[in-house]
Amino acid sequence: MSDAAELKKLVKQLQGSSNASDIVSILNVLKQDFQVNEAILRESKAGLAVGKLRSHESKEVAGAAKELVKKWKTEVEKAKLQTGTAPSQTPKPQPSRKASLISNGGTTPTGSSAKAVARTAKSDGIKVTTGSGDPTRDKCTELIYDSLAIDSGAPNDLILKRAKAIEVAVLNDIGSTATDYKQKIRSLFVNLKTNGTLRENVVSGEVAAEKLAKMSSHDMASEERKAADNKIKQENFFASLGAAEQQAETDAFQCSRCKQRKCRYRQAQTRSADEPMTTFVTCVNCGNRWKFS
Repeated sequence: MSDAAELKKLVKQLQGSSNASDIVSILNVLKQDFQVNEAILRESKAGLAVGKLRSHESKEVAGAAKELVKKWKTEVEKAKLQTGTAPSQTPKPQPSRKASLISNGGTTPTGSSAKAVARTAKSDGIKVTTGSGDPTRDKCTELIYDSLAIDSGAPNDLILKRAKAIEVAVLNDIGSTATDYKQKIRSLFVNLKTNGTLRENVVSGEVAAEKLAKMSSHDMASEERKAADNKIKQENFFASLGAAEQQAETDAFQCSRCKQRKCRYRQAQTRSADEPMTTFVTCVNCGNRWKFS
């Protein structure tokens, strides 16, 4: 089964389902019953829909989505290697671009000798212009296009539409193409390139251009990056609680890591005065740290 119309129906069901088991069932049908190519994935937007599920809160859904992404990606790559050219049904032949619709980070499938090439406005044959006559705006819009297109399977015109909307939103927010405007565009470029989930959400329209233009670098960071930053912040906070503060030893707390009870603790008022103090505990045995109020 490879009919795009049938695939679209399942994609619609997938997007409308909130039950994890139902989503997994649909993903299994897509995996077992559909042989896809680049044209069908583009037309049905199945690549975007399934790609977004890789970060689903359900591990079962996320795992099934990753498996399907890998399968589809391999099928598309094999078709490219066998023909040596882009499928004739694609909106535009892209012989110089890797035909990845649902890339999981820009890597080549195991066993494939094809070299990963990032998709750009140039490789798509797109001349980006805002119609304003301002070369700065044109170039900045092109940068946004490149950051959105890098591994996307979305049509050229959709990505161009999103890039133009984002540039206009930034211009409206900043008020000019001066330094702040250029810095914001550079920030968007970097964060969109490095955060695949955000990139997919912007292309799909789930994150509007106006919202994206107001997001900080922290807002745009991936969940992994946020977790790493939070860990560093906590460690720095522990370290900055005053080296001279007296830490009392106690066996009242049990370390969740090594199960020992030899700990040091200290307390600090980290919130308003009418809130309870925060207790910071360090395991003497393994160095594990935690806190509670």
